[in-house]
Amino acid sequence: MELKSLPTVAVSTDLLDAIRSFPVQREVEHCGGRWTVSPFDLYTSCPDCGTRLKVRTFSALPELEDLFDAVFEWLSRPEARDVACRRQADLEAGRDE
Repeated sequence: MELKSLPTVAVSTDLLDAIRSFPVQREVEHCGGRWTVSPFDLYTSCPDCGTRLKVRTFSALPELEDLFDAVFEWLSRPEARDVACRRQADLEAGRDE
């Protein structure tokens, strides 16, 4: 059986480490108060004054959040979601060994 080749992309160990340690929340400070938001939120509103704040940059260079966005887009395909669930189950089973 011949396997089709997947695209070759350089993935550094630093990138893998950054993904593994990516925070699940981002702290925002405004009007002297602090609160947390999802690291994927583009905007938030100050709970004190209601000002809408941009919490994620839009730059010419891709950022780590953009990589997650690409994966989220891929996961939105039903067949991809099934594949990902199976892999997550395999990873979880491997932790028990």
